[in-house]
Amino acid sequence: MTRTGRVSRRQLLGFGGASAAAVLLGNGVWDAASAYAAPAGTGNPFTLGVASGDPSADGVVLWTRLAPDPFAVDGAGGMPATPVRVEYEVAVDERFRGVVRRGSVIAMPELGHSVHPEIHDLAPGREYHYRFRVNGEISPAGRTRTMPALWSEPRELNFAFASCQAWQDGYFTAYDHMAAEDLDFVVHLGDYIYEYGVRTNKRGVTTDSRFHTETFDLARYRLQYALYKAEAPLQAAHARFPWIMTFDDHEVENNWASDLSQADTEPDQDPAVFRQRRAAAFQAMYENAPLRRAQMPSGPDVRMHRRLNYGRLADLTMIDTRQYRDDQPCGDGMGTGCADRLDTERTILGAEQRKWLLDGFSSSRARWQILGNQAPIGQTDHDPGPGVTVWYDPWDGYVADRNRVLAAAQDRNVRNLVVITGDRHQNYAWDLKRDFEDPDSPTVASEFVGTSISSGADGADMNDDGVKFLAANPHMKFFNAQGGYVRVNVDRRRWRSDFRVLPYVTRPGAPISTRASYVVEDRRPGVQEA
Repeated sequence: MTRTGRVSRRQLLGFGGASAAAVLLGNGVWDAASAYAAPAGTGNPFTLGVASGDPSADGVVLWTRLAPDPFAVDGAGGMPATPVRVEYEVAVDERFRGVVRRGSVIAMPELGHSVHPEIHDLAPGREYHYRFRVNGEISPAGRTRTMPALWSEPRELNFAFASCQAWQDGYFTAYDHMAAEDLDFVVHLGDYIYEYGVRTNKRGVTTDSRFHTETFDLARYRLQYALYKAEAPLQAAHARFPWIMTFDDHEVENNWASDLSQADTEPDQDPAVFRQRRAAAFQAMYENAPLRRAQMPSGPDVRMHRRLNYGRLADLTMIDTRQYRDDQPCGDGMGTGCADRLDTERTILGAEQRKWLLDGFSSSRARWQILGNQAPIGQTDHDPGPGVTVWYDPWDGYVADRNRVLAAAQDRNVRNLVVITGDRHQNYAWDLKRDFEDPDSPTVASEFVGTSISSGADGADMNDDGVKFLAANPHMKFFNAQGGYVRVNVDRRRWRSDFRVLPYVTRPGAPISTRASYVVEDRRPGVQEA
């Protein structure tokens, strides 16, 4: 059994449609495993793979979801509506001769027969192997790694970050290449699924009618996750490294903001109805991701902002730019002269999360501050002339919050702030200015925007956006619009981002190459070509 964890009354009483017992049993808090035998003859229950996540210096959370028929129309994965015991093992070797943790948890139908055992008392900075067993069926083995000890001084950190994997736009080949890298962990910055139907797709395949509709309820969200998680490259990358995950908009609905749906024409335009949709989306996300109890949804609410430490080399701070934001100014699109985007009262973080973020700047002793962020912080002007034309959904629509965060990085003497970002389906390396309205404003941080795994289809090395952006944004040093991910190496003297890109994603088997590499030097904010 895993160590009993503290669960708040709010989590016990407010977890969407799942019972408190389901939550506790699925996380290994209660040891009632002997009461639940696995049903016979259901087939391979591990069709969606295995994963680990949110590593700490002494542990990690493991994940699997039992689904012998992942595409069952009711979203239940072909499982009976009964609890099932799931055994797990953690070993220091891939042959499982040196097992160091062994236990069991209960997969409950209320949580889609997913389990999230949290493993404790492991050694820091150590590689481990894990697997699950149900009714004589053994899962594929996964590999994970704990973080270094909190006060240690690691020599280097290697990780990759990714985002935006629209199934209908292409194949997940990038994950095959990522799985071959030597990484300590993977950061996923959102848009793990897209809510759209996939009847029309760039893969050129015929899909079942159950996947043709947009996702609104729990059963449909479960099916959408099954479609994505059945992809072998994605399973391989999950099984190879621990993942640190958050969401952006498409895990729920495009461009949602707090309690507001994007479009008045959709059936969930009413905030109360939209919150029901959000609760279903968050529950399906939890059921299909290696998230800890601290990230359990409570109905339509979930706390995803959190910090993870990589010794004293780096702190990784994951933020949430969806749940606490004001509505986008001047609509969700792009425009010029929107005064509301400059309103000092507008926020993308919410006051409480912003204070938590800035207090972390002051208290951290890490050499590098990594900010896991969903949509670009840096200004993206589309107008090479004197005007400023920007999208309103990212931080360009919330200028006051951007200025507060970047000013605090300088005023609180953050040693090295580097932002990693998704959303855009394009690669950028650029400087972050204290105030983009002032052409003489100092550079106070650096941002690397990573491209998509597949969203936007094949892309191009350069396109019309790139031409305009490079002309209009002097803080932008690099642009590329091919699919892939960003590989990062950090040591005590410098940060290096390698933009790993694919020539195509609309057919499988694409090779990968490093299109460009950019660095940030210790105590010198701003990006430089390697």
